[in-house]
Amino acid sequence: MASADVAAASPAPPPPASGAPSRSRTVSLVCHGHSRPINYVDFSAVTEDGYFVISASKDGKPMLRNGESGDWIGTFEGHNGCVWGASLSGEATRAVTASADFSAKVWDALTGEELHSFPHKHIVRTCAFAQDNARVLTGGHEKKIRVYDLGRPEAEPLVIEGSQAPLRSCLWHPADANLIVSCGSDEKAVRVWDVRTASECQSVECSAACLSLELSPDGGCLTTADGDAVNFYDARQLKLQQSVRVPYGVESASMHAPSKRFVAGGQDMWVHVHDLESGMEVESHRGHHGPIHTVKYAPGGESYASGSEDGTLRVWVKAPEA
Repeated sequence: MASADVAAASPAPPPPASGAPSRSRTVSLVCHGHSRPINYVDFSAVTEDGYFVISASKDGKPMLRNGESGDWIGTFEGHNGCVWGASLSGEATRAVTASADFSAKVWDALTGEELHSFPHKHIVRTCAFAQDNARVLTGGHEKKIRVYDLGRPEAEPLVIEGSQAPLRSCLWHPADANLIVSCGSDEKAVRVWDVRTASECQSVECSAACLSLELSPDGGCLTTADGDAVNFYDARQLKLQQSVRVPYGVESASMHAPSKRFVAGGQDMWVHVHDLESGMEVESHRGHHGPIHTVKYAPGGESYASGSEDGTLRVWVKAPEA
């Protein structure tokens, strides 16, 4: 079960130049269970049973939880090393995980059964389901993107080569099922790949190494965390629309367009919420005891999750009115 902490939001020292954040009462649902740092969290879409959150950890045991309450549902057992990435299919019936044990695995998310294991020749850092849930991609230290057809899991995958760095994050483009967006470790660029030609078709140079990627559900906006800034691009043209500089060493950022907010976390161990239009910090929350490696908005934007070096997943929700 997740435990709840109630915390008054207050500014992380030093306060942002735009002024002190507004105060609000927020409940942190603390999700224990991992024994090592959390590398990545991802929410499912809303299903008839609600929505779910999956976490990838250095303990090698990815976990599935109820996305609203944070309650533990199950642990996927089978990896023999750190799990760097994890993702759920559209209806949250399957999961895919990427591991330092040189494999990516596909799981039945209802039973926890391992369905497929795809061997690699080096560490796998990132994985994701295509929109049709019929394909999964993987990427990692081999500097190659692989695309597996889940209807023919025994077949050789499509291999896309050309990355100049080990792959840190790869995502399917929501607006075009033939495109994959990626960033590499310590590489100051975002690249787009076309599965039809198995080649790069677009790229944009960044001012710093990109540490996280997120694409909005409609495929219109690409959000990146670049260490000292959160950047927002037109995802179709890869044109920078807005850059928000932050003082806390950001590692991950997630945007929710309808509420005009984005959430970010990083080296200072605080979770920061910013106004999307002005970039001003409007809330900040403490609770983690180590750097925050991953943040993600829930599908409706009513909550967000954070994962930390301290081994805890926290789901942040507004407290009921007194």
